[in-house]
Amino acid sequence: MARGLSSPGARFEDYLERLGEVIGHADRREPLRAYLSGLLLPGERKSVEPMAARIEPGQVCARHQSMHHFVAEAPWDEREIVRVARDYALGQMERHGPVMAWVVDDTGIPKKGSHSVGVVRQYCGQLGKQENCQVAVAVSLAGNVMSVPAAWRLYLPEGWASDRVRREAAGVPREVCFRKKWEIALEEVDLLLADDLPKAPLVADAGYGTVTAFRDGVLARGLSYMVGIPGETTVWPPGQEPLAAKRWTGQGRPPKRLRRSPTHKPVPASVLAAALPSEAWQQVRWREGTRGTQRSRFAAVRVRAAHRDHQRSRPRPIEWLLAEWPLAEPQPTKLWFSSAPETATLEELVRLAKIRWRVERDFEELKEELGLDHYEGRSWRGFHHHGALCLAAYAFLAAERARLSPPEPLAFLRAARLPKGFRPRGSPPAA
Repeated sequence: MARGLSSPGARFEDYLERLGEVIGHADRREPLRAYLSGLLLPGERKSVEPMAARIEPGQVCARHQSMHHFVAEAPWDEREIVRVARDYALGQMERHGPVMAWVVDDTGIPKKGSHSVGVVRQYCGQLGKQENCQVAVAVSLAGNVMSVPAAWRLYLPEGWASDRVRREAAGVPREVCFRKKWEIALEEVDLLLADDLPKAPLVADAGYGTVTAFRDGVLARGLSYMVGIPGETTVWPPGQEPLAAKRWTGQGRPPKRLRRSPTHKPVPASVLAAALPSEAWQQVRWREGTRGTQRSRFAAVRVRAAHRDHQRSRPRPIEWLLAEWPLAEPQPTKLWFSSAPETATLEELVRLAKIRWRVERDFEELKEELGLDHYEGRSWRGFHHHGALCLAAYAFLAAERARLSPPEPLAFLRAARLPKGFRPRGSPPAA
């Protein structure tokens, strides 16, 4: 919390002071102020030059140069900025209740060309299709009324990681090598655990939940999970498990691997969910939103995941299979695995599964209001610096919003006036 300060302006000054303590050289404090102010000021474009024009209309060139050097070249640690911002917002978030979940998600940033760091043709959630884009992995802390991003890292595709020429041109650090998204997520979780943050169940979509090694990694770190899974994921129905290893005949090594048979085998999770009796399904309301009360039909059963368990000596642990089946749909639409305790209620499972909407909203606002996807530089450092500063700006607004009851959205921002005749560099002249 901001040390007893009563006005937003005073709290912003206090916040800048906190960030300035970890930014390094004192000469960086003024560009820090300018960059954060530029992100927070209304405006359609949050790349460096338009922000410079809003901050200092009479000295656009000089201000642009200063801000560009600060974000693209100055050697400050973006993780420290995110840490300070996260803790600042967390102080306000916990006034409304404890941290309910750690949410792992990735977000796509469309990009033209192929020279910006990490850009390849890959799935872009923002566009809903395969397209040229960058993808960043994030971990957010979600509470009852708000959430705040707590980690931010670019996914570097394998083609980029192995291309020495492009790595050097984009300034990718030597120690950075190819990591799958779920591996990046676990590494970021490790850093958050090292900071001794309040533990909570980890929530992720099916892009992560389908990876058995990811789920195992979460459990190994002492966290439970609620993760989406595709319908073809195989499970053992309630009360069933793989057959025990064959009986030892006295010759060779004793068999240890579990078995299946043509009549005793796992089934796809979607098939199991669709076959549940009608009394297993209940209407559950999980939140009040702008579109009214959000509710749907859900069912939860205790199952065992079956992925390659015929190569194991012990069955996988029993966990929850949560399914959603809206009345208007011909079959279940969403499925989750959860290692929540057996005593968890259906309402608790549903609220945990649906908490991801908060993080999706965060990134919509980060892009629409704070220009997370507006950075025009190409370097590794610039990408992470701009992202960290956007998260810092969002954390301040989130903390201010959390002072209200209930918290308000960020859509109150309105476009600021630009200097007369201003035209962003590279844009065509008016007809």
